[in-house]
Amino acid sequence: MRFMVLVPGDEGYEEGRMPSQQELATMGKFNEELVKAGVMLAGEGLHPTKKGAKLVFGQGKPRVVDGPFAEAKEVLGGFWLIQTKTREEAIEWMSRAPFPPGTTLVLRQVFDPSDFAASDPTGELRAKEAELRKKIETRG
Repeated sequence: MRFMVLVPGDEGYEEGRMPSQQELATMGKFNEELVKAGVMLAGEGLHPTKKGAKLVFGQGKPRVVDGPFAEAKEVLGGFWLIQTKTREEAIEWMSRAPFPPGTTLVLRQVFDPSDFAASDPTGELRAKEAELRKKIETRG
């Protein structure tokens, strides 16, 4: 099972505060544990919303809204993509993440191609997706 773990940003993050050397070392050690266990597939921090954009879809071409996003109540500061055997295992791993009290991580299961079997009875669309995944993997 794959899970996306969403990491919140805070005011300091939105103002461009970079993590300290100690914070980077602590997070790096946690990431090493995830990699050694074969759990971590990807993980990255994100720039503040002032460097981002939103695409709002309507009729015709999407409207682009440049950041910062003052109306956003929750800002995404980073993410992990992890793979575990169960939801409980994913929760156990992320419970070890080195965050201060008050931090809330959001864990969301990622759809697997097999979840779409009822919508793709011939398997043709899932086969095309598998081809795309192979192309992506060989680029790295």
